[in-house]
Amino acid sequence: QLQLVESGGGLVQPGGSLRLSCAASPSSLDYYGIGWFRQAPGKERENVSCINSRGTTKKYADSVKGRVTISKDNAKNTVYLQMNSLKPEDTAVYYCAADPVGCPSLGSHDYPYWGQGTQVTVSS
Repeated sequence: QLQLVESGGGLVQPGGSLRLSCAASPSSLDYYGIGWFRQAPGKERENVSCINSRGTTKKYADSVKGRVTISKDNAKNTVYLQMNSLKPEDTAVYYCAADPVGCPSLGSHDYPYWGQGTQVTVSS
């Protein structure tokens, strides 16, 4: 089994930064790709980024490209999403998800494992 726990969300002013974390247990993320998703009320869930198991492939949605960076720390079994220059439209619950398929492309497949989500609110 694979458990994912997100953290790092919170309230930030426009232009601010947050780093979201996705910690996995007990399985190693060496065998999974990780996707970051966000869900805002009344909007479809959006796959904003993903990274493959080796960390050699990283993809970003146009809505966040240039403002976010996905990375992983194998020793900590954790994937991060660094978010800069945040905008009010970035407000959402952010989820991480895992799939042994990896990260072929954004929205290319269903993810079987999901975390509980962490709230990001961008407001002045």
